Amino acid sequence: QVQLVESGGGLVQAGGSLRLSCTASGRTFDSSAMGWFRQAPDKARDFVGAISWNGLSTNYADSVKGRFTISRDNAKNTVYLQMNSLKPEDTAVYYCATTLGYYRSAYVPVSDYYYWGQGTQVTVSS
Repeated sequence: QVQLVESGGGLVQAGGSLRLSCTASGRTFDSSAMGWFRQAPDKARDFVGAISWNGLSTNYADSVKGRFTISRDNAKNTVYLQMNSLKPEDTAVYYCATTLGYYRSAYVPVSDYYYWGQGTQVTVSS
């Protein structure tokens, strides 16, 4: 069983930055890709980005390209989401996720994400 715990959310003004962290336990951390998702009120959960098992490849949604960066530290069992130039439309609960199987690539089918964290709230004020 894999446990994922996100942290780092909060309230920030538009144009500001936040860094989210997601720490994993219960499995060899570097065995699989990791993803970030977000869900705004009354909206579906959306893909934000993902990172390959070794951190050398990333994949981002168009809405965050150039503003968000995903990285990972396998020695700390942690994946990060650095969010810059935040906009009010980035307001959402942010979740990290990983797969049941071992995916090396950052290009994981969304339906194959199996383990999810509890989420952390990010609110961007205008």
